[in-house]
Amino acid sequence: MIDYVLKRMIQLIPALLIVSVVSFSIIYFAPGDPAETLCTGPDGTANPKSVEAFRTKMGLDKPLYTQYLIWLNNVLHGDLGYSYQSGSPVFNHIKRAFGATFKLSVVSLIISLAISIPLGIISAIKQNSPVDVACMVGASLGVSMPNFWLGLLLMLLFGVYLGWLPVAGYGDGGDLEHILLPAITLGTGSAAITARLMRSSMLEALGQDYIQTARAKGVSERIVISKHALKNALIPVVTMIGLNFGYLLNGSIVVETIFGWPGIGRLTIDSINMRDYMMVQGCIMFVAILFVVINLLVDISYRYIDPRIRYDAAR
Repeated sequence: MIDYVLKRMIQLIPALLIVSVVSFSIIYFAPGDPAETLCTGPDGTANPKSVEAFRTKMGLDKPLYTQYLIWLNNVLHGDLGYSYQSGSPVFNHIKRAFGATFKLSVVSLIISLAISIPLGIISAIKQNSPVDVACMVGASLGVSMPNFWLGLLLMLLFGVYLGWLPVAGYGDGGDLEHILLPAITLGTGSAAITARLMRSSMLEALGQDYIQTARAKGVSERIVISKHALKNALIPVVTMIGLNFGYLLNGSIVVETIFGWPGIGRLTIDSINMRDYMMVQGCIMFVAILFVVINLLVDISYRYIDPRIRYDAAR
């Protein structure tokens, strides 16, 4: 297992390097000059001397490849640079934004799993019944509904008409009242996808020979479902859950913007609008690292879900 994890970590290094090169290049080839944007005064004009001084201070006067190598060297030493807008460390902004996104992601994932896993299992057990049809129609609606549309509906219903929940904001550090509506908005979409996958995976597991053997031996249906079928059906579902959690941790730009949630998705968009390239690059690298770490953890979890799976250094 240790050899496998080390091998996977080594394989992730080239992927992260490619992400850093591509994202760094695209950002700096984007239209707009951060120096001119940030040095523009209330009258709408920028002092050429101030613009040049800003470029020199931030190293923007150097060739692009030199800027990249300097940035990469700083990242390898744990320094993501300083924000063009505030002058404070990029990592401090990302840490605050990620804290908000993490709270939202965890609650969204709990809501998603609480809906999707039971619905998927029930649909598989009651295949082609009215219950199965109703569950799959609900899942199809969940997949089809855009996040921004569902979010606005929830705001109108629970925030405006009923007045039960606040429509936007972070509240006192992301309390339940403020987190519930955006979490439901995010969790519903992923729940619909996971429920459909859970159903198909359970149906495949229930059709295996070992399930028929267990039933022939007189094993109760509850044990057949919970102990034999469910455990084997979870492997593809765990992959989907890991990917969904990765996307949630990256922050849903639309949902965070609609609900005024100060997460990493909203931080990235605000930084792009302000031409704060150092902040944007830091957010992109942070998100990329999150993805590869979550994927690695998902792969490792397979071994504990299904003991038949073995990892060795030769793979």
